[in-house]
Amino acid sequence: MTRAMSPTSTRGRDSRSREKDFVSRLTDAGEEALQRLSELPGGQKAVTALNDLRARVDELGKKVRGIDALEARVATLEKQVAELKSKRATSTSRTNPKRSPS
Repeated sequence: MTRAMSPTSTRGRDSRSREKDFVSRLTDAGEEALQRLSELPGGQKAVTALNDLRARVDELGKKVRGIDALEARVATLEKQVAELKSKRATSTSRTNPKRSPS
């Protein structure tokens, strides 16, 4: 026994193909716009500046993602320093009792 495809499953496929078609048309339009921009006077400089900006934003994104790891390391180090300070404070107060001046 074979089941016929329900209307909802075919609609899902149609919407996906429409989305792909839209995305491909949008991509083509963007490429065409960049090509036209580069053909304008001074357009090549603008395209170069946009590419440089993209590279810098990518680099900045990588650095920002690294901040979380640095914050975790700093928190760990702060805890270690606090533990060392508390150990030092308890050991110095036990070994060096205060003497009254004579």
